[in-house]
Amino acid sequence: MSYRLYYHTGMPQREKRSVSLSPDLAHAIDVAAAEVGTTFSGWLAEAASHRLRLEAAQKGIAEWEQENGPLTEGERAEGYARAGELLGRRARSRRTA
Repeated sequence: MSYRLYYHTGMPQREKRSVSLSPDLAHAIDVAAAEVGTTFSGWLAEAASHRLRLEAAQKGIAEWEQENGPLTEGERAEGYARAGELLGRRARSRRTA
């Protein structure tokens, strides 16, 4: 009797990469990953994904502002509050640089 292995069809694809990090940074990532119960690679992947989402959001806001003008301070505050609600965080004041 022959068994076909179909379990690969639902498994996520991964690409193995090699990165160079300072020993201090690598250790900090090890600690952070352990604190949330994930692997070094998993933590890095989540951090990179988060960074890419932030950059996409910044680009989207910049494009919107180019078409519609700058967001007002009130609109920004409302946006921060809504984001905080979606993330389950309390609203906090934002300082402008």
